[in-house]
Amino acid sequence: MFKRILIVCLGNICRSPTAEYLFRQRMESRDIEFCSAGLGALAGSPMDATALQLLAESGIDGAMHRARQLTPSMLREADLVLGMERNHIVTMIQLVPEARGKVYLLDKWLHGSDIPDPYHQQRAAFEHVHEIITRSVCSWQPYL
Repeated sequence: MFKRILIVCLGNICRSPTAEYLFRQRMESRDIEFCSAGLGALAGSPMDATALQLLAESGIDGAMHRARQLTPSMLREADLVLGMERNHIVTMIQLVPEARGKVYLLDKWLHGSDIPDPYHQQRAAFEHVHEIITRSVCSWQPYL
């Protein structure tokens, strides 16, 4: 049973908070804690405005989000860790080798692909990534 799920990307202002808030919305009746962090977080920064707007259009308020830097203790304390890219997985396992068995790609159940970073791109890139993240979140639901 997963009680603490950590979602990780690079800056923790686009992809991982989007997944975090989508999971929270879809799994609100479950006793699961979702949080997110970044490998090179823009610590203290709010969510990217375009990512925030796309969540709002889905009825989700992500305005309270503030980026957090990933720490080894976060990896140790999580029951499941979901990364956006293969290189994120490698970096997390190098940081905390004992986390190897609980670190996966968010896209594991679909294509097992990296989810591209839309940061500093046009809205269309954010929309594309939002859709991938939404499908990926839905694909995890039967396993949680």
